Amino acid sequence: MKHDILFPQDIKLLIDTFYARVTQDEVIGYIFNDVVKVNWPEHLPKMYAFWEFLLLGSNTYRGNPIEKHIALHRIEPLQTAHFDRWIALFNTAVDDLFEGPKAEDAKFRAFSIAEVWKPKFVHPDGIGFIGK
Repeated sequence: MKHDILFPQDIKLLIDTFYARVTQDEVIGYIFNDVVKVNWPEHLPKMYAFWEFLLLGSNTYRGNPIEKHIALHRIEPLQTAHFDRWIALFNTAVDDLFEGPKAEDAKFRAFSIAEVWKPKFVHPDGIGFIGK
């Protein structure tokens, strides 16, 4: 039986599951594997802290995630399909592992992040850009 996202180990399970799928994904995997060449031992603890901050109210996260994405975008322009796939993979990971109010909040927050960021990176005509 599934339970809600309640503890840091739940966040770790979610993030590990999500990124394992991301690295294998045909739409966005190459960004992580080939373009950025993510240093996973460095990146994953930051993601645990970020999601613990958002979902559990911890004060473990320090950083500005949009800066990293702007730098990435200059190398590999982010497109609507990238954001949409990120959300789909995240939601699937949440739904496969958890259920409850925090699980729904996780999906809402991921969607909100993508929807706020998308216009900063993707022009309405579909061409990547950094907006104002």
